[in-house]
Amino acid sequence: MQEYPFYTNLTVQIGDINYGGHLGNDRFLLYFQEARLRYLKELGASELDIGDGISLTQFEAFVSYKNEAFYGDELVIGVKIEDISKAKFRVTYQITRINDDIIIGTGYTILAGFDCKEHRIKRIPSSFINKVTDFQSNQD
Repeated sequence: MQEYPFYTNLTVQIGDINYGGHLGNDRFLLYFQEARLRYLKELGASELDIGDGISLTQFEAFVSYKNEAFYGDELVIGVKIEDISKAKFRVTYQITRINDDIIIGTGYTILAGFDCKEHRIKRIPSSFINKVTDFQSNQD
């Protein structure tokens, strides 16, 4: 059942609701980011430093909207890091409503190692790759 190595819960807030009365499409990327930040924290990292002073920058984002979510809905977001290459990796997400197990949305972001001082793409540190590999293999 453990499709994702990391899960976190979020509640749909009133500011997340759009004029259609449901979770706004723009909020999906914010939810992805919040879940990703929590996962990185679990790994002992952050978007500003994944190791060796390397931060992250986002290259690409994709969202697939599956169902509506409403004010007060309790959601669980699964997060997984995949396809780590020299300088980038994919983070996949799944948002599910807890009370009925309905998938609200899925998606991914592509992140790259980045040096904020030099404004250049940098190699993903091996220390970060090891943390991800160890954490995700221990969740199976």
